[in-house]
Parts: sequence; structure tokens; C-alpha cells
Amino acid sequence: MTVPDVTVITAVYNTMPYLTRCLTSLVEQSIGLERLEIVAVDDGSTDGSSRELDRFARSYPGTVKVIHQANSGGPASPSNRALDVATGRYVFFIGSDDYLGPEALERLVAAGDRYDADVVLGRMVGVNSRYIHQAIFESTQSDVDLFTSALPFSLSNTKLFRRDLIERHKLRYPEDMPVGSDQPFTIEACYRARRVSVLADYDYYFAVRRFNAHNITYKSRHLERLHCAESIMDFVGGLIEAGPRRDAVLLRHFAWEVARLLENDFLALDRPTQASVQAGVRSLAERYLTDTIRDQLGIETRVRLALAWHGELDDLLAVIRQDADQGNPPAVVENDRWYADYPGFRDPRLGIPDDWFEITGSAADWIARLDTVQVAFEGSRTLVVTARSPRPDLPHLASALKIVAGEVPAETTELIPDITGTTIRARILLAGLLTDLAPGGKLRLIQARIDAFGTTGTAPLRGPRRAVPQRVVVRRGTRLHVLTATINHKGQLIVSVAPVTPRRVMARLRRRLPLGGK
Repeated sequence: MTVPDVTVITAVYNTMPYLTRCLTSLVEQSIGLERLEIVAVDDGSTDGSSRELDRFARSYPGTVKVIHQANSGGPASPSNRALDVATGRYVFFIGSDDYLGPEALERLVAAGDRYDADVVLGRMVGVNSRYIHQAIFESTQSDVDLFTSALPFSLSNTKLFRRDLIERHKLRYPEDMPVGSDQPFTIEACYRARRVSVLADYDYYFAVRRFNAHNITYKSRHLERLHCAESIMDFVGGLIEAGPRRDAVLLRHFAWEVARLLENDFLALDRPTQASVQAGVRSLAERYLTDTIRDQLGIETRVRLALAWHGELDDLLAVIRQDADQGNPPAVVENDRWYADYPGFRDPRLGIPDDWFEITGSAADWIARLDTVQVAFEGSRTLVVTARSPRPDLPHLASALKIVAGEVPAETTELIPDITGTTIRARILLAGLLTDLAPGGKLRLIQARIDAFGTTGTAPLRGPRRAVPQRVVVRRGTRLHVLTATINHKGQLIVSVAPVTPRRVMARLRRRLPLGGK
């Protein structure tokens, strides 16, 4: 029997109708069915996914293998079961609501063989405004290092792995993690790999954000995510000895998983949950947060971690409320050194060193931080953004200021100072937002770019404090697109550009109509 070049593994739980597109993209791969094995593990689906898997298994009996099991509560168990029966030279993991570009597997396997790589990443694209960190995909590289590249910010399992690496090191998913179980697997694979390669020459993987957002990642709560962060960081702590290499990996987890625990939605938690999250974050900081990691974190994350570690719960809440309700705090300037005057700064009761609040090296970024006052579409041609800076001297400090949506600059940007600050008004042409779109649309972050102090500072605009999504439908050629101005999970102003598709229309109707459509 011929050994397939690649086994594609997918853990399936209630992903119809997305599952059909996923499986179709696999059986239609240019690599050919004779070089492909698909192992799908149905984790107790109740929505018709089981029947769809069996239908594909009947249609492609030499290629598609289906395993049915009772629901396990996460992707770890089904992924491990699939690994136990996989026979390909390589293994590739795909989410059952995602899909591949037609040549993805052929290109990935060829690169693995060409570069003698144990792990290969192909460029990922977000669909339906799903965010994908893109730094690692800036260029094709035959050999990237886990500790000196952006690889720690791309630790999902959606990669090509040499199966010999997996079996030699007995790599499996931790089944006590309902969320994030792919990260320990991926981290150790990249750590053990002789070579990790990155391909940026093709759209390999399309990561879909579901309209109903019913998968477990979207549903996870603070305490579950805290447990996930603790498990991952303890795993890294046991795998990599303390020092710069461990810091390079844990920087990602403090900047992402831990930081997200302390975002503005922390304010909506009940007090016992807030206290539990703070205690968990404090423990992680005590064990793993070095000065090297701290100095690479953004000011908001850094200050919130400082108060979570060294303050009481009310001190942490005061800092988060400052950002959520009051906007940018003032800056303290002493002897050419800049400090963010957050609650807790030089509070003798807390004794937190000034280093936690210093912004000297990023003063231009600091004055680029603007609060959105209003955002509105003018017809189908223009997005008007009105923002506010607390600095009356902003026009004097900034030799240039512009507002951009992604890389699309505003047509005009006005600065209007008064005694309490400066108003900024920008007009962004919608035609520019419709350029360079991926198949599933694009998400554009609205940012301010300011030339000051001999450098360029950049900061996302904070969304309006009482944000109401603004939408407009715009035609480009024969296609319609929905543009939505809203805020992301960090409270930043974004514009989502998405094509109007029958599936999107039906999803919106299902949300608006009662059951039965009556």
C-alpha cells in the first residue's frame, strides 16, 4: 500500500454548513486523492455534521476516513485519535469550518521536501473579518527560528508537520484543556523541529469567522481562558529554561492571552470572578514576567499587569476604568522623560517603580492616542471620523498627522485646537477601503500616525464609549459589500469590509427572525 504524502486531520463538532466547504476544498486539492488521506473525527455532533462526514466517506472511500465518538468537550481528544491512525509522511490540521486554497497541500508538501523542514507554515487569510496575525507571513523563509521571529504569535496548529517528528517525540494534545490545546503541541513541535519554513507566496489557509460564533473559542469565559493561559505558560516554563529564549515565547502570552483577561470587559465581571482572575494573573507575573518581557509590552498592558501584580483589586479597576471611561490620562514630563499618569503612578502605598509607567521611547505613540468622538458614513462615498486629543499643543508637537484605515489614508485630516485639547476630523473615501480585498473581505484598523520628536508614532483610535455599529452597503463593479464601522475586543475603532453573499444574508435573517421564520 502506498503511503500518502499528507494526512489532513479535522476535529468536527457542529460545523454545518461550513463543513461541506472544508471537505470539498480537501478532496479537490491539486495534490490528488492518491497522495492524500483525510481523517475526520466527529466529536458527538448533533447538527448533521456526522451525516455529511459519512457522505464524503462513501464518495471517497480510499481517501476519507471518519471516526465517530461521544462529545469530549474540545478538539484535543479527536485530534489525538486522528493522530493515532494517521499514515501520511506529513500531517496537516484544519478547522472544520475553514478551507484551503486549491494548491495548498501540494505546495506545502513540496516545500517540506525541498527545505527538509519538519514544520511548514502557509500564509493564512481571515474570512468574515477574522483576525489573523500576519507578521510571520511577510516573506517566504526556508528557516525561521522560534526565538528570533514572529513565530510565537502564530501558534495555531494549522501547519504542516512531519509525522516522524510527531511520533519521535510522542507529541499529543493535552486533553485537560478545552481551549488552546493546540498551542502546547505546536510550541513543542516548533521547538523540536530541525527546521521551520514559512511560505508567503500563496493564500494557503482561509480561517473563517462563523456568523453564529458558536465554536468553543468564541464562547470561552475569563476563568476558562485563565486556566488556558496558566496551562500553556507552565508548559513553556517546563520545556524551555529561564532566559531570553523562554522570554521570547512568553512575551506572546503576556501580550495576548494574559492581556485579554484584563481588557475593558473585565469591568463587567462579578467581583469574585474579578478577584480570581487578578490572583491568577498575579501568580503568572510572579513566576514568568521578567523586565525584558515588561519592556516590550504596550503601555496599557504593562500598567494593567503592574496593578494586577502589585495592587489591590480596586487599584486594577481604577486603571481599567481610566481607559474605558475617561480616555487617555495626562503625561508627566520630567527631564525629557515621559510617564503615563495612570492611577497608581508614584502612589507611595503601592511603590511601583516608574519603569512600569515610562513612555519616553514611545512619546510619539503616546500623543497619537486619540479618543473617537463620532464616526458616521456620509452616503456611500465617505466615512467621517471625529476624534479628540487631550493636548491643546498637539498641532505644535506634531509636524504631520494623518488618519489611516489599514493602509488607506484619509483624504483630508483637520486639526482644531482649543483650550482643553484638539479635535481631529478625517474623511476617508470608501472606494479606497474596497481595494486589495481578500475573498472573505477585510478588517481595517483605524489609526493615527503622527510625526513628532524626530520619529513617527502610531496608535489605534479608541472606539466611541457608547459605540453603535454604523453600516453602509456599497457597490464595487457587480458586487455589493457591507462596510461596518465598529469596535474590536480591545475597544479600538475598526472598519469591516465584507462581500454580500447568500450565506451572510441568511445568517442575518436567522438572527432577526423568530424560530420558524414567522
